[in-house]
Amino acid sequence: MALSGTGKINNARELRIYENSDELRTEFAEYIAEISEAAVKDRGIFAIALSGGSLISLMRKLCEMPYNKTVDWAKWYIFWVDERVVAKSHQDSNYKLAKDGFLTKVPVIPSHVHSINDSVSAEQAAEEYEFLIRQLVRTRVVSVSDFSDCPKFDLILLGMGPEGHVASLFPDHPVLEETEVWVTFITDSPKPPPERITFTLPVINSASNVAVVVTGSNKAETVKIVTNDDVEPDRSLLPATMVRPSNGKLVWFLDKAAASKLDGVKFSE
Repeated sequence: MALSGTGKINNARELRIYENSDELRTEFAEYIAEISEAAVKDRGIFAIALSGGSLISLMRKLCEMPYNKTVDWAKWYIFWVDERVVAKSHQDSNYKLAKDGFLTKVPVIPSHVHSINDSVSAEQAAEEYEFLIRQLVRTRVVSVSDFSDCPKFDLILLGMGPEGHVASLFPDHPVLEETEVWVTFITDSPKPPPERITFTLPVINSASNVAVVVTGSNKAETVKIVTNDDVEPDRSLLPATMVRPSNGKLVWFLDKAAASKLDGVKFSE
């Protein structure tokens, strides 16, 4: 049962709230499939950037009927919004998580899956990943923003930590100030492993579509803070608050527990 309050729209941001994880998973798969179809129809390609965590388990619905047959998987080009600088076979690798849980179950073309170089330093991995994206922007695999020189991904998928981090952008970290590069690196992540690469905020906010998926009551207070429309984004705020696409659509997918402290949302009995 969907909850009253689902579909609330504020300044190009939409809150979708679901009774349970099964409903959220179903609607999330439909959302991705619709954006994929629209992008392929518009420009013949779908460029999507993934994060790790529970997002991948939610995407597994796309491995089932009808999506495994109806989605044009050959047109998908897959990137990572952030990645831990570990071996691709390491349990902390977002690539491994996506490969084991999703990519091996759908007919994505292997050469369209763009993971980081896991054999170099975090700094070099970030530089190489940005170079790769710049090459694909030149060949129009990835679009470019109308308002900046940033890449314009068709869809960026994010989770959110209890303290409000998205991608590998953590509260009060200097990389929140980064505006010159597309991909940066950190070596002091407050969550292990410490070395990571991450898209910068200008890249995330240049996407055509951004989805933030949050589940669990331990994140409810943070959800209330970061979805407050009366707060203007600035560098003193939580990273999730700074996710505001400049000319794109932002959708928050929330389960009942994560949305439990939102004002004005009435839950169905």
